[in-house]
Amino acid sequence: MKRREFIKSTSALASVTLLPSSVWAGIKKGKIRTAHIGVGGMGAADLSSIASHPSVEVSALCDVDADRLASAHLKYPDAKVFSDYRVLFEKMGRKIDAVIVSTPDHTHGPAAMVAMDMGKAVYCQKPLTRLVSEARVLKRLAEEKNLVTQMGIQIHSFKEYRSSVQLIQSGIIGKVHTVHAWSPKGWGFDGPAPEGSDPVPDYLDWNLWLGTAPERPYKKEIYHPAQWRKILDFGGGALGDMGCHILDTPFSALELDLPVSVMSSCREPNGFAHPEKSVTTYEFSGTPYTSESLKCIWYDGEGAPDKHADLQLPGKKKLPGQGAVFVGEKGSLLLPHWTYPELIVDGKFEKLEYPALEEKDHYHQFIDACLDRDSCSTPFSYASKLSEAVLLGVLAHRFPEKLLHFDRDIQAFQEAEANQWLDAEYRSF
Repeated sequence: MKRREFIKSTSALASVTLLPSSVWAGIKKGKIRTAHIGVGGMGAADLSSIASHPSVEVSALCDVDADRLASAHLKYPDAKVFSDYRVLFEKMGRKIDAVIVSTPDHTHGPAAMVAMDMGKAVYCQKPLTRLVSEARVLKRLAEEKNLVTQMGIQIHSFKEYRSSVQLIQSGIIGKVHTVHAWSPKGWGFDGPAPEGSDPVPDYLDWNLWLGTAPERPYKKEIYHPAQWRKILDFGGGALGDMGCHILDTPFSALELDLPVSVMSSCREPNGFAHPEKSVTTYEFSGTPYTSESLKCIWYDGEGAPDKHADLQLPGKKKLPGQGAVFVGEKGSLLLPHWTYPELIVDGKFEKLEYPALEEKDHYHQFIDACLDRDSCSTPFSYASKLSEAVLLGVLAHRFPEKLLHFDRDIQAFQEAEANQWLDAEYRSF
C-alpha cells in the first residue's frame, strides 16, 4: 500500500473540520484534549508527564496490548479506550486537539501522519520515524498545516545540555573538527531469525501491533514488549535509540545539516536484526561552529567506545558510560549523558562557569505551545533532520565498510543500491 493511500483512507474516516492552532486556547475552556497512542513502557511515562500539565484533559487512550491499556485506564477512567488508532481518530477526531505517539518506531510515522493530516498537534517519541521517507513527510505536513510538533528527546530541554550548546557556540574550545559519541547498549541481534511461531497472547492484537510492517508470525519474547528495537522492520538499534539523544547536542550546538557521507563498521547484515556492535562515521559540511568539515564518530555495543587518543581523559579518569566529546582548536568538551559538560585544555580539566538557565519541562513546553504560550524546542523541522541523519547511519549498517555519499540536493545516495532502504511500502492491515 502506498503511503498516500494509507493517509487518505485513514484520515477520511474522521471527516474532521480542521482548526488552526491559534484557536485551540478557546477549545474546552482552555483545555488541550489529548489522545495517547501507546501507553505502556515509555508511553506510560509520556502519558503521566503530559497529563501533569494543568491544562490537559486526557480524552483517549490507545494500545494494542489490552493489559497495558487497562492499567492506563485505571489512572484516567474518563478517557475513551481503543486498540486501533484508526478507530480512535474515527470516533474521537472532533474531540481531541493533540496526539502523543509513544509506540514502537515502526508505528511513529503512520500514526503521526494521520493525526497531522487531520490538523492535530503531535508529540512523537524519538526517533521521529523508522524510515527516512517518513521523517520527510512529517516535516512537510507540519509546515503545510502550521502545526505544533515536538519530538520526545526530553533531555534537549535540560539545563545541562542547553549549557553545552551555549558553551560550544561561545567558542570556548574554538571551531570543532571532531565529535565522538557513544553508548554501550547492544540493541541488536547477531543470531539467526527465529523459526516457527508461538500462540499470540490473548491480551495482544498481533495484527495491530505489526501495523504497516510486513507480516510475520508472533514469537514469544522476540518482539513485544521491548525487544522490537533490535529488529530491522521495527526499530533502529542502538544508534536509532540513543543516537537521537546523544547526537542531539552536537547537532544543535554545531547547527549541522544532513551528512555528506556515512560509513558503518559492523558485522555483515543478516536481514533480520541490527548489529550488536557498530562504529558509524559521519562527515558533515562545515558550519560557523566547525572547521571546514566535521567528522562525527558514533560507537555502540559492549565495550563502546573504541580506544582513541581524543578519548583519553586527564588523570586517567574513566569515560562516562554514555556521552560525547567535542574536539576543537583550543581544547575539548566532555559531555557525559545526563550531567554538565567538563572542559579539557592542554591535557587538564579546567573550571567552567555554566550559564544561568531555567529548567524547562519538555512535555509542558509542548502543551504551552498548543495554547500559544510558548514554542517547541524540537519541532519536526528540527527533529526530522536529526532523525534522518541518525537513520542514514542506521541504513549504512546494511553496507559495512562501504563509504556512502549523500547528496542533500536530491536527498539520495550516490550509491543507488542504498536508496531502496530510504522508503518501504505499507502493509494493509
